[in-house]
Amino acid sequence: MFRSVLLAAVLLLAGCSSSDPGSGGTGGGTGAGENTATGTFTVYSSGANAITYNELLVPVGATAGVTIEETDGGTTVTLVVAGLQKTRAYGAHLHVKPCGAAPADSGGHLQHSHDPAASSSPPSVDPSYANPGNEVWLDFTTDDTGAARSSVTVDWTFDPKPRSLVIHAQSTKTGPGEAGTAGVRAACLTLPE
Repeated sequence: MFRSVLLAAVLLLAGCSSSDPGSGGTGGGTGAGENTATGTFTVYSSGANAITYNELLVPVGATAGVTIEETDGGTTVTLVVAGLQKTRAYGAHLHVKPCGAAPADSGGHLQHSHDPAASSSPPSVDPSYANPGNEVWLDFTTDDTGAARSSVTVDWTFDPKPRSLVIHAQSTKTGPGEAGTAGVRAACLTLPE
């Protein structure tokens, strides 16, 4: 019951609609060019779309919802989470591959202009490429209930589309040689194709 009420609140805050979040499904939003994914985090199992790799940072039963809305001139991404550690900073980025059994399975960060010197995993650490204008950074700090909302708009559209949202253990760094890093991958939500 608590999870259903909590996830309903998450979806209300995000202003999105989706398939049954208890099933960990994905659904389309109501607007043109809008995609929504929701999930309740669990340990890895085949078919799970919301996976926690660190149950202390992202407990089983915590929830996340991502809405991606593309327009002609750009893209707005909104992340809503609940059930995480209270009053704690996290990093969050869009990644190029779906979630898998291992944290690295989601590959590197989605980039508008790809860093030619970086492989897909680990991600680029060159601030010329690993920056909030070329990637989608959704860092957040939870409130005293473990909930948070983050939204960002970039002036480009996705091609290819991101396949996952990864929650990291730390806020995203910006300096040379560490730009785009945010600690271990604590959890992953697979996004629709």
